[in-house]
Amino acid sequence: MITVTESAKKQAIRLMEDDGKAGYFIRVGVQGGGCSGLMYQLEFDNEEREGDKAFENNGVKVVVDKKSFLYLIGTTLDFSGGLNGKGFVFVNPNADRTCGCGESFSV
Repeated sequence: MITVTESAKKQAIRLMEDDGKAGYFIRVGVQGGGCSGLMYQLEFDNEEREGDKAFENNGVKVVVDKKSFLYLIGTTLDFSGGLNGKGFVFVNPNADRTCGCGESFSV
């Protein structure tokens, strides 16, 4: 399962509405790359694919592909705003190492 904080929920809903994607869900994934070996992906989508894992947390639907799910079990999706904010932040208990920007990790 992936947990969505209240601040991530509010920001995701606002962005989906601003982009004309109300009713979409958050698709989260992992791909090779970044300075630590694996990078997070986050996008808004409205079509589930075969093998996807779907969750609802804090009133938000989150969908993860089967392969990425193994790396993301127990992850919290947060949003950090303000002057020094990073945007969406992944708090991943499976990551052995993360880069300084928090956008890539290794296991």
